[in-house]
Formats: sequence, structure tokens, C-alpha cells
Amino acid sequence: MKKMFNVAVVGATGVVGREFVNLLEEREFPVKELFPFASEKSLGETVRYKNREHDIIVLNKEAVISRSIDIAFFSAGSAVSKEMADVFISNGCYVIDNSSAFRMDKNVPLIVPEVNGYLLKNLDGPCLIANPNCSTIQLVPFLKLIDDNFDLKSVAVSTYQSVSGAGKAGIDELRTQTSKLFNAMHAEPSVFPQRIAFNLIPQIGNFYPDGYCEEEIKMINETRKILEKDDLDVEVTTVRVPTFYSHGETVIAETVDDCDLELLRKEIEEHEEMVLMDDPEKLLYPTLVDSSGHNEIFIGRLRIGRENKKRIVSWIVADNIRKGAAYNGLRIAELIIGGLNE
Repeated sequence: MKKMFNVAVVGATGVVGREFVNLLEEREFPVKELFPFASEKSLGETVRYKNREHDIIVLNKEAVISRSIDIAFFSAGSAVSKEMADVFISNGCYVIDNSSAFRMDKNVPLIVPEVNGYLLKNLDGPCLIANPNCSTIQLVPFLKLIDDNFDLKSVAVSTYQSVSGAGKAGIDELRTQTSKLFNAMHAEPSVFPQRIAFNLIPQIGNFYPDGYCEEEIKMINETRKILEKDDLDVEVTTVRVPTFYSHGETVIAETVDDCDLELLRKEIEEHEEMVLMDDPEKLLYPTLVDSSGHNEIFIGRLRIGRENKKRIVSWIVADNIRKGAAYNGLRIAELIIGGLNE
């Protein structure tokens, strides 16, 4: 008989939280009982799971310790994770945290299952596992393929990140600003530092003194940690774009060995978590629309550098809410329960 698990979703009324709930049902995760937690602002709201409305539970210590919870998905921001993660863990619960609070903690595994999921075999009981940044999640599996075949030397990335990366508030701001501009009204920014409607913003997060912004530093540090290449030369520029869902990335990877494009294509086509869309003659390449609502990474515009044959240039897209957050977190949980069921 398959073992069942009590599952909590912290931040259940948010964009990613609701996607966690959707994927629990879609992937038939063995849920015995679902506990949807959120702040007092969400009191009275519900989330729908398996044709039943589940009342939101206000998150506090008493509400956690009074319940038996096996696995918790956190998607309520770093402050909540720092305050409440230990409460769940002390109560015998595995915590999969989608915030940036613990990603660079050397004692916390930062996991993309198809890259370093093997680290979960070393878990010694309930603990914290970090879910990487959405843009890192779609990048590192592709870099892993390149590294395994040609020995990755450096990588330069530019991201084109949809407003859902800033949550419901980001989505609402793009929708409201677009409506106002179409009606000849002024659109003031609130969530983003500049107007996002019909605009691009080359900043995600606050700037550091060296000119890099928070999202760029996250991607640099997380990529090195996940690939276990502390000295990897990584350059990143992150850009917020006026689309609702999915992120795009241009990736320029330089390798130690000469690149074999046909070998790389074959590796991508055989990878369960990747889709190759790459035929310039037929104008075939992935767009954000192609990846929205899907769990895979979509890859196209593959080419070898014209002057440097040790350089691979590419375009990759993925749904930031699914692949870049909830789906990756759920697959972490699937690996954990796989070990618990052995």
C-alpha cells in the first residue's frame, strides 16, 4: 500500500502557492491531508484541491505544532521562511523553501533534481531543502549538459523575465498600467522601479555597490553552487519584460573542448525535462507562449560561435511559475518520498 503524506503549502494563496496545489493534484502526489497556510490577510479565502475547497489556515506556531505535517512547501517570502521553517522542521517536517533565505547556506542543499538530485540521498531525517531562483532553475540543466560533454569554462546570460516573477502584484501592475495607457491615462510604477507596460527594465532587485543587482548575484552564486564549480566565470544581466508568464534567456557558454552541435542536439532530445525547438529554415524556435503551462525547458537558436568554435550560443525559455518554482519543488518532494518509501 502506497504511503500517504500530510502536506502543507505555506503561502497557498499566492501565485506559486496555488501552482503547488495544482501540481499536487496533477502529479497525483500521495497527499493524505492538505494544509493550506497563509497570512491573516487571506483569512476566509480557500484553495481548491481535488474538487473541494480547503479553508486557509492562518500561519502561526500554534497552528503548525498542533498538526502532523510531513512535507511543507514554502512560498511566502524570505522573512516568513526565516521565522517559520525551523518550527516545521522541529515538528518532524521536511521543508522545501522557494525563497532566497537559505539558498547559499552551505548546510542547505540547493536542488534542481536533474542536475544534483543525488544529494537528497544523503538526507538524515526532516530538514530544509532550498528551491533555486526561477531563472537559475531553467539555466543549470542546460549548462550541465554542456559541462558533461565539453567542459564548461564560462557563461554569459541575459534574462527576459515576466512580471509574474514579482507575484500577483507584478501581474496586476502590468495589467493596470496597460489598461491606463490604452485609455490615455498616466501609469505610475509601484511594484517595479520604472513603468513596466510597453517597457523593459534592466534591473531586478536592488543594486549593489559594484553595479550588479540582486537577481544577477543570485543567479551567479546559485549556478556555481548547483554545478559544484565555485570558480566558474558567470556573467548575468537580468531584465524585466512586459509579459505575464515564462522567462527567456540568451546563453553564451564557452567550453574547454570544441563543441559538437549535433551531439548537443541529441542530448537535448533525449532529456526528459527538455524540448528542442530549433529549425531556423522553418522559423522554429521557442517563445514564452510555447513554454507557458508546461514543465519542461524549451531550447532553440542553437549555434556555434562564428569565430570561436568553443562557444555555444542559445535561447532557452521556461514557465517561471511551474518549471522555475512549483514543479521543481514538487520533484524535490517526489525524490524525498521515494527514499522514504524504499
